Amino acid sequence: MTTTTSPEEQPSVPQPLVLRRAGGAVVTLTMNRGDRFNPLSSQMIAAVEAELDAVAADRTAQVVVLAAAGRGFCAGHDLREMRAHSSDEAWQKTLFADCSRMMLKLTRIPQPVIARVHGMATAAGCQLVSMCDLAVAAEEARFALPGVNIGVFCSTPAVGVARNIGRKRSLEMLLTGEPVDARTALSWGLVNRVVPLAGLDAEVAKFTGAIVARSGRVVASGKRAFYRQIDQPIDAAYQATNDTMACSVLEPEAAEGIDAFLEKRAPRW
Repeated sequence: MTTTTSPEEQPSVPQPLVLRRAGGAVVTLTMNRGDRFNPLSSQMIAAVEAELDAVAADRTAQVVVLAAAGRGFCAGHDLREMRAHSSDEAWQKTLFADCSRMMLKLTRIPQPVIARVHGMATAAGCQLVSMCDLAVAAEEARFALPGVNIGVFCSTPAVGVARNIGRKRSLEMLLTGEPVDARTALSWGLVNRVVPLAGLDAEVAKFTGAIVARSGRVVASGKRAFYRQIDQPIDAAYQATNDTMACSVLEPEAAEGIDAFLEKRAPRW
């Protein structure tokens, strides 16, 4: 005798924490816990990092778009998970060490990473935006470092945010916990563009199209050199970039690019 199972009784299939979609040289990674505003749980952090590792090894990928499902970009760390381990110091230290490693990986993979931001980006979610190479936000997006409101100062999110917007503005966000709107985030330097929600993908595509049209090898080398010098003393920064520039001019891409410019034609990468 065969029994049937009603749709309500069918076992649910776990959805991946991060969805990956490749379109040509553009890889879109979408955080997929939209029902909870994509919190950075220990599992989500691991899933994002694993996808970044995979993209870094993918020679066909030239640019990454970091997006999010649901009504908002990212609510920061998973407070339920943190509270469940509130007496476990080792677990907490591991969580933040893992998160910091994932954040740094955004700057260390060869491909530029573009944050596609809608809704709220708070605490470590705001940090995530700050650590991406570029960021495009919908007009309705909001950004906040609200840890002070719940007794947990946003110390690690401040690392990336302060390097985008400076001390006074970062401390305003950190000390008040108040959100800033997308236009303010644009004027402060946290994001590159602000557009209506309906135009978000088109605006992101302008960046991806421009990047894909360039030499992937040159872009990767330039990104690596940028992050190597940005926090160095100015003398050391010039020394590092002098060496990079001298080496890059000797590469075939430079010869082709300069010849194309002089011959008034498009380069053939």
